[in-house]
Amino acid sequence: MLDGVMLLWFLLTAGSVLFVAVDIRSTPESPVLKWGFVLLTLYTGPIGAFLYVLGCREPLPGLHERYVAATWRQVLGSTMHCVAGDGVGILAGAALAAMLHATRVEELLIEYVLGFGFGWTIFQALFMRAMAGGSYLRSLQRTLMSELLSMNLLMAGMMPVAAAWRAAVPAANTPLAPEFWFAMSMALLVGFIFAYPMNWWLVVRGLKHGMMTVRPPGFAAAGHGAQHQDRPDEARAAMPPWQSMRPPPLHRRCCPLRSHPSRRSPWASAWLSRSAAHNIGSQGTPAAEARPYRADTSLDSRTAAHRSSGATRSLQRREETRCQR
Repeated sequence: MLDGVMLLWFLLTAGSVLFVAVDIRSTPESPVLKWGFVLLTLYTGPIGAFLYVLGCREPLPGLHERYVAATWRQVLGSTMHCVAGDGVGILAGAALAAMLHATRVEELLIEYVLGFGFGWTIFQALFMRAMAGGSYLRSLQRTLMSELLSMNLLMAGMMPVAAAWRAAVPAANTPLAPEFWFAMSMALLVGFIFAYPMNWWLVVRGLKHGMMTVRPPGFAAAGHGAQHQDRPDEARAAMPPWQSMRPPPLHRRCCPLRSHPSRRSPWASAWLSRSAAHNIGSQGTPAAEARPYRADTSLDSRTAAHRSSGATRSLQRREETRCQR
């Protein structure tokens, strides 16, 4: 039974790695995160491929920036980056400790040192040094604490799973057996789940990066990057259903005229233009001296008349009620 499950897992993993390695070449993502998704799929098989499709793969041309802007996708990229880099060192340490017949404590120390060392110095500081101005030393300083916290949660999820599996399956203690690599895959998958909440906390507070978008130099010049910027209706129609059905933010639902000019709807902009022109014409204020629009001071005469008539009717009803009493 176990042999059949492992065989199916390894076949699905091979197909998933092949799919991600080929498909991610057309995804406008950072090269280090591309390699990270390939490594994550190598560790976690079809689950890694599923996370790539759901969290990073561009749904339509030109929408990758908006697609990966969701917080959970940003955290997915951060956690994937951590597990991919640390996993290389952890797997190397586990294989080395098994060949050296190290004790359980020695094995954990070797895995932790190699995993943290490779993930911090290579995958984080070296590959992402451009975010620190190109300085490798500055990048080491900036990524130390975030990598340490994320690595601790990753190891906290991995250690119980790996220890229990090796105790139950003696063949999993040698790197020459498929049980060893299946056990490490399951341990890394559980470690990924444990590290996700910590990476959420780090990403939200700006201590770690998430998903990125790296376009070729000629993309915007060819018209792809800005194909929907001047046509918001077409951009919304091209969005996936789960995004196009999302309601607008609360401040836009309450008062669309108070939102930022770049986020106003076309009818709101046209109404504001007519209102501003009416105020300037009625008050005789030169256009150069006209103040910017404020939602509480630029009401046109029709709105003021409506409020006045409403107040008059309210006073009349109150007088009639008092007389009847």
